[in-house]
Amino acid sequence: MDKETIDYVIRYFRILMTENEKLALDHHMYTYKSSDSIQLRNIMIERGWINTDPEIIKLLENGYGAFQQNVVTRIMAETPERIFLNTCPKCHKLARTPNAKQCRYCDYSWHHLTAAQFQLNNTFQVTGRKFFLIGQIAEGELREGQRIDLRILGLNKKPKIQSIEFVLKHQDGNIWEDIALGITELTEDDKEYLKSITPVRNPLDIIIE
Repeated sequence: MDKETIDYVIRYFRILMTENEKLALDHHMYTYKSSDSIQLRNIMIERGWINTDPEIIKLLENGYGAFQQNVVTRIMAETPERIFLNTCPKCHKLARTPNAKQCRYCDYSWHHLTAAQFQLNNTFQVTGRKFFLIGQIAEGELREGQRIDLRILGLNKKPKIQSIEFVLKHQDGNIWEDIALGITELTEDDKEYLKSITPVRNPLDIIIE
């Protein structure tokens, strides 16, 4: 596996790392940042940012490059369906980020495929009905038949929007309307995964295919 892909997976799919792998990654990062200051190093150790657990340190015993390779190899072997490699539709090379819509190699742009962006805040399902993604339009216009791109979340699917409904929300005396996107293409495991990671920080692309 090439270094570009390894760096991409480590940077954008940290959610798929084990807790020990995350601790080892943090240990490496904070050790590097404090390499020129004993005082800063001691502060980071006190706060637990630099780890002293031998099991964590052992993950880095062959160097950071080998650690990255091992982590990505494990992820690709165990959960390849959760990795979204954002490749250019024209030259098929890896884009700089999962959200990029212009190729850094051939300059091809695929911005025109994105009709809107949706801020995902919650999910729910009523027995006998569709599974709903709840949130707000961040940009653009939603229509039934468009697809919501879940690949950035580590779920390699683009389910079709079957229905668009409205949900009245109440909190702390405030009332507002959220949008509910009804979809039907997810497994029970997919649904549980989405429930576990909401609310999502960055908006999701609504795409035309």
